[in-house]
Amino acid sequence: MRALRTATTGMAAQQMNVEVISNNIANMNTVGFKKQRAEFQDLLYDNVERMGAQSSDSGTVVPTGIQIGAGVKTGSVYRILTQGSPTLTDNPYDVAIEGKGYFQITMPSGETAYTRAGNFALDDQGRLVTQDGYLVQPAITIPQNNTGVTISKSGQVQVTTAGSSAPTVVGQLQLATFYNEPGLEAIGDNLFMQSGSSGAPNIANPGDTGFGTLMQNYVESSNVDAVSEITALIVAQRAYEMNSKVITTADDMLQTTSQLARA
Repeated sequence: MRALRTATTGMAAQQMNVEVISNNIANMNTVGFKKQRAEFQDLLYDNVERMGAQSSDSGTVVPTGIQIGAGVKTGSVYRILTQGSPTLTDNPYDVAIEGKGYFQITMPSGETAYTRAGNFALDDQGRLVTQDGYLVQPAITIPQNNTGVTISKSGQVQVTTAGSSAPTVVGQLQLATFYNEPGLEAIGDNLFMQSGSSGAPNIANPGDTGFGTLMQNYVESSNVDAVSEITALIVAQRAYEMNSKVITTADDMLQTTSQLARA
């Protein structure tokens, strides 16, 4: 029975939907995390009677026909890039992006990765790094004898040292934007890689046209909303149950047909 296969595709689709939602909920407190949504497409149709086909010798045509769908598939898992709320940390090396843009990170392989997570720290050489110790690009080194670090909205990093009242510029943070940000490839650890879908990065200072600005002492929270995710989870669960009910009903109908055939 066709309904068995159709309902099976529905259960598989809702299972993936629940997996996406569960990943969102798991990352509710992940700095800079962007939630995802599963998007679905209907499968091919079986044209039992094609619309527009001639139905008589006098030239009449079938107005709507008969098309039976074969179920559903997951078309894509789309990343939603709405701004997460800024959270005050009072850590001078924490930086949140307000608007568009990604920090550039040098991977151990030499490749450049991108992130919205600005919870940075210093390594043993005073260089600005991620929580995994990966260098922030462009490289910025903070002197050991500093008495204060200031990161402006435009990304300029200034340091005040002991015995000097005037701050010294030690570096400039830059941001990268992409034509298709959802096309970036997530590789874990809050990092993304350029892909053929994202396009090449555009690099500029924060505050330039089309680029966001920076907020020192803040990090960007996850944009996951607990209420909407739980609601989506309940809807996915009910959809899964309804598809399983279709399979049970189809099985009962097949049993009835089998009993009639033996009668």
